[in-house]
Amino acid sequence: MDFAREIPGTYYSDYIIQLGGSPTIIGLISLFSMLALASIQLPGGYLADKYGRRWLISTLTFGVALSHIFHAAAPSWHFILIGETIKSLFHLYQPALDAMMADSLPPEKRGMGFSISNMILVVSTTPAPAIALLLITIYGSLTGMRIAYAVVTILFLVAATFRLKLRESTEKSEKLNLKEALSSYPKALREGIDVWKVVPRSTLFLFVSQLILQFSFAMIMNLFLVYSFYVLQIGGPPDPTLAPQQDPALQLARERWAYVGIAFSVSIIALSIPTGKIVDRIGRKIPLVLSGTLMVPAILIFVYGNYLTLFITLILAGFFMILSSSSYSALLVDLVPQALRGKVAGSTNFFSSIFMAIGGMIGGVLYDNVSPQSPFFLTPILTILSILITAFRVHEPKPEERQA
Repeated sequence: MDFAREIPGTYYSDYIIQLGGSPTIIGLISLFSMLALASIQLPGGYLADKYGRRWLISTLTFGVALSHIFHAAAPSWHFILIGETIKSLFHLYQPALDAMMADSLPPEKRGMGFSISNMILVVSTTPAPAIALLLITIYGSLTGMRIAYAVVTILFLVAATFRLKLRESTEKSEKLNLKEALSSYPKALREGIDVWKVVPRSTLFLFVSQLILQFSFAMIMNLFLVYSFYVLQIGGPPDPTLAPQQDPALQLARERWAYVGIAFSVSIIALSIPTGKIVDRIGRKIPLVLSGTLMVPAILIFVYGNYLTLFITLILAGFFMILSSSSYSALLVDLVPQALRGKVAGSTNFFSSIFMAIGGMIGGVLYDNVSPQSPFFLTPILTILSILITAFRVHEPKPEERQA
């Protein structure tokens, strides 16, 4: 799934601009998509704990697969908005998937487990930018992207079929009652908020620091390509008299962007196993704080950089992502009992999606109405705030105190 997703993901923002969009429209699509994702996270966590993980994951993946038809057939950016929103609604299974992953890792191997999981996913996506470049070179930037999304649909259906063979990871699960499941939203919402009263205090501070980090990254994550193409001009100055799909400078930029994407994937692969060992040997908190400090220079190098410095930026960003993801995931699981992991996953995903929705919208508006640099300057400030909360308010449990 990650391999398939990353093929059109290489040029996602460029595709929206070619369909008549802008940085603000990119933010708008993110807003609707993330709010839809937020709306289903709490019931997803409630259902995962009450009825088990497997059935949610194995069935709803088919819906995610078919939602990409909107992307493949899109005559304008409005269809991307519809497709992204529908896809998010089918991600009702995400808390169940997070909980199943957490259930499956022993406490002393969680850092390595999450790192290797991330590495496997990145290994699978490494060829994706090259395939994306091949498609747009042969078929053009618009038709190539439509073919890429058709490939996503097919491969996601194959993956959904494989997921039918998943085994349940929790012992206590009730038989599905569809009527009760549909009426569970108010209870799921209440339990998703109340769960923070029964988990350790550090869990709440850890979550708040992560929310700030996710908000700041959401402001810029879909703007890296746009900034690289139109401000850094990695393919040369674009010609405003030409359509984006016909501009030779933008075509060169697309080619160079694919090379940057491959370098980013390779850097994550190289760093995954060492990162996992670090998280398991020296603890979760120090790597988590260190990861945030890497993001500050990475952003500044990017804003004032060029095509060559993009590689430095992406290597630092890759180290940040793998270190942050592995240490945060391991620490969260250490703090939360198994019986509450579905609810915590649903609650964290709920609030994270809301903050990322707002962040994505704000980033696009700032880019278009203040300056292209403004969302990138705000990100390091918020990252430092997140680091301080983690450093002074989060207390890591000792190895013998970690939840099984």
